[in-house]
Amino acid sequence: MSKIWVGYVLSALLLVFAFCLAITVGTVQVPLKEMLQIFGGTLFGTYEGIEPMFTTIVLYIRFPRVVLAALVGASLAVAGASFQGLLKNPLADPYTLGVSSGASVGAVMTIFLGLTLPGLGRFTLPTVSILAAILTLMIVLSFARYVDRAMKMETIILTGIIFSSFLGSTLSLMITLSGEDLRQIITWLLGSVSMRGWEYIHLIAPFFVIGSMLLMWNARELNAMAFGEERAHHLGVNVQLRKYIVLVSGSLLTGAAVAVSGTIGFVGLVVPHMVRTAWGADHRHVLPLSMINGASLLIVCDLIARTILSPTELPIGVITALIGAPVFGYILITQRKERRG
Repeated sequence: MSKIWVGYVLSALLLVFAFCLAITVGTVQVPLKEMLQIFGGTLFGTYEGIEPMFTTIVLYIRFPRVVLAALVGASLAVAGASFQGLLKNPLADPYTLGVSSGASVGAVMTIFLGLTLPGLGRFTLPTVSILAAILTLMIVLSFARYVDRAMKMETIILTGIIFSSFLGSTLSLMITLSGEDLRQIITWLLGSVSMRGWEYIHLIAPFFVIGSMLLMWNARELNAMAFGEERAHHLGVNVQLRKYIVLVSGSLLTGAAVAVSGTIGFVGLVVPHMVRTAWGADHRHVLPLSMINGASLLIVCDLIARTILSPTELPIGVITALIGAPVFGYILITQRKERRG
């Protein structure tokens, strides 16, 4: 078996292990045998001999939570892998372009104003968040194109940083003025998949499928652009079109993830870096492996967040930051050493 297929097998096994662990472990321990019987009963329509409490915990509380965590983690990781490949910078992640900040501003504005759109009800929050993310992307790309018609990578990154700073200031202003909603806003910004249910899974799922499929479709083009835009152009790649597809797809995934879970940082930074280190830089494999391992990482982080100080639950963003910040520092130090060398 080749090295890359070993990577797929190990990643898949890790995902299954994380899934089973997150379903069975908690304030109430669910035996693995009971979990398997519950899922078997769901398939065959019978729950005879199964404790009703376990059935409720598994099917209506933990299972949707684990699925949502997996979708959010996979979305952020594959988006981060694509941005790092496109920008040729291991420090890039879905937040570099300011898309996450835009989505966060949309969500916080909804909470701050108590906004409810007709026909959407509680889905106003994720809907406005996604729309704000897409709007932010359009503004960033338009500004970058105005500054530099060639839309070089450095220009896009700097434009994203500028708009992230501006949107961060807007967030700070709304949080300062929020009063009674302060705790709710800060909790949302730190990220969580608690008590979101199947409605939020239905919201993120179509965006996840569309965004990830578009990125997989452009894996070979990402490989070509890693050697430089001119060389990619000579190889027959429509560089400008592929840039837009990758940027929009990655931002779509990020916006949808932020909409349903709040701001969860570093997943898009840590997972692709680990995948590239272990299994190489071929995006035909980096993207799917990042997706699988991103799902596993966020499932485990969510498990830690809800059990480490039980019954108090920590935001997932706290756990991912504790993991991601040292990795970010390590990558930064490594880059500087390489440049000096």
